[in-house]
Amino acid sequence: MVDFLMQFNPVTQALLATLFTWGVTAAGAALVFFAEEIKAKTMDGMLGFAAGVMIAASFWSLLAPGIEMAESLGHTPWLTAVIGFLGGGIFMRVTDKFLPHLHPGLKMSQSEGVKTSWQRSTLLVLAITLHNIPEGLAVGVAFGAVAADLPSATIGGAIALAIGIGIQNFPEGTAVSMPLRREGMSKKKSFMMGQASGIVEPIAGVFGAYFVLKMQNILPYALCFAAGAMIFVVVEELIPESQRNYKNIDFVTMATMVGFSVMMMLDVALG
Repeated sequence: MVDFLMQFNPVTQALLATLFTWGVTAAGAALVFFAEEIKAKTMDGMLGFAAGVMIAASFWSLLAPGIEMAESLGHTPWLTAVIGFLGGGIFMRVTDKFLPHLHPGLKMSQSEGVKTSWQRSTLLVLAITLHNIPEGLAVGVAFGAVAADLPSATIGGAIALAIGIGIQNFPEGTAVSMPLRREGMSKKKSFMMGQASGIVEPIAGVFGAYFVLKMQNILPYALCFAAGAMIFVVVEELIPESQRNYKNIDFVTMATMVGFSVMMMLDVALG
């Protein structure tokens, strides 16, 4: 895989990697063709696993390399990390505040963002799309960072991040398609809406790679920014959604730790 990707420029690498992550989102949405419903405990565990992957990716693939890059470029490492990390969180908070969306399992009256007359299905898709913006951006920035030829940025690490993001996208696709199917939407339309939530990843990935290639001095900030945006999604959405049922908390917690371990293993082994 490394040899295959190395023949392309970083923007194309980011596009191919995020097309993969989008494909895994579609695979998760495709479960609607094979099952009428997934047990709540299983879905909670999948979301917990996804949270663990994102937490690990935020540190191993984004924050740590960003801090190392900041030091090698002569920046103040801790200041760069704080500015970038909080910037990512603030960006997601502003987006969360204004973009209309509805988390799975909630009533229409509990939708967030600017009030709108959009259908429930559209709001559900937008909720997962909001998750996918920082994920696609993170993959794009990671591949763009490789072009900077700094020791802390490796093609293996970028691939590990893409694989990890792909793995955790599976339950996100399911989290859209299954609720829509339960509400009476056809299997085909439920699938199409579920996979559509991942379309933003290739867009964000290409933008992230192109942006850091043009402005390499901000690379450390961009990596920490992506980490902050991902942690915001984990704390504000994934963990609360996965732990709504108090009876499943221990199971979900272990699933989160397994997800963290899988991503850590991928990054250390490949990065």
